[in-house]
Amino acid sequence: MSFYRTITSINRQQQLRGFSTTVFRQSHIGSAPIYLTPDISCKVESIDNPRIVLKGRKSITLSQNIKIGGPRGELGFIVPDFVNVNINGPTAENNNIGKIQVSVNNTDDRIQRSMWGTVSATLRNNITGVTEGHLAILKLVGTGYRATIIDSVANPGKKHVSLKVGASDNQGLDVPDGLTVSSPVPTRVVIEGISKQQVKLFAANLRKFRPPEPYKGKGIFVDNETIKIKDKKIK
Repeated sequence: MSFYRTITSINRQQQLRGFSTTVFRQSHIGSAPIYLTPDISCKVESIDNPRIVLKGRKSITLSQNIKIGGPRGELGFIVPDFVNVNINGPTAENNNIGKIQVSVNNTDDRIQRSMWGTVSATLRNNITGVTEGHLAILKLVGTGYRATIIDSVANPGKKHVSLKVGASDNQGLDVPDGLTVSSPVPTRVVIEGISKQQVKLFAANLRKFRPPEPYKGKGIFVDNETIKIKDKKIK
């Protein structure tokens, strides 16, 4: 009997999964609770001058600022007025683990439903940023490709990422405020910061100087990026 139940359970899972080879999961990012430790603070502030943004035929009023603080710093981002953030701070009664619950006024509205998950995901990223930080690793692949961190000439006091990636002159960008960049070896660039958006954006801007090309596999690769090598066309 137990064997029959096991087979029935497997069949039901396969029917739900269809042709996918990954584990079946339903997406409830927005409604899933976000947990807080005692070293993390979260507060919601109203904006004095709300900003109205058009989203298709509808308008969104950005009127709230959610601030997350932690050991590494503080991050804030603006959310629409239809997003509700319920914060229960860490106390002795809940084993010093707080909880944030995000909701929206109308779950049937497409825009509100999409923002529901976006706000929750951004909150999680910011909590990770102020506690552990975010990281992006650039790998330079190519003969003679190398990176060096030097002092900026245009902006004294700032650092500059200088890239030698096949051009006649070195290319590069100044390091934005809030980021730390290092080059442990000439073919690696490590970008660190508390804002995931800022870290990934700077990595993408550096990648633009030499995007990976599919014939020789040369270029600047970000994190675990791979590229499929194409065969050369022989006439």
